[in-house]
Amino acid sequence: MAIVVNLDLLLVKRKMKLTELAGRVDITLANLSVLKQNRARAVRFSTLDALCRELGCQPGDLLEYQAEPPAPGSAGSRPGRWSRDGSSPADGV
Repeated sequence: MAIVVNLDLLLVKRKMKLTELAGRVDITLANLSVLKQNRARAVRFSTLDALCRELGCQPGDLLEYQAEPPAPGSAGSRPGRWSRDGSSPADGV
């Protein structure tokens, strides 16, 4: 995933536990854990607002874009033209 959540780094800098943050922002520990482990597929603006308020940070401190390296053998191809296994739509997949 190209978007990385830096929640773990902010918690260390603030000397705060995930359970403490969960109580402050009224978000379940399970949902914060999903964010912390970069497994979230979406983040509500209300959640982002609450996290930034309690951590005293900007959204850019929490979220970071990291470009994904191109898949092997796909140099010069357009995004979305190849599947993860390297087969193309012409291969009948």
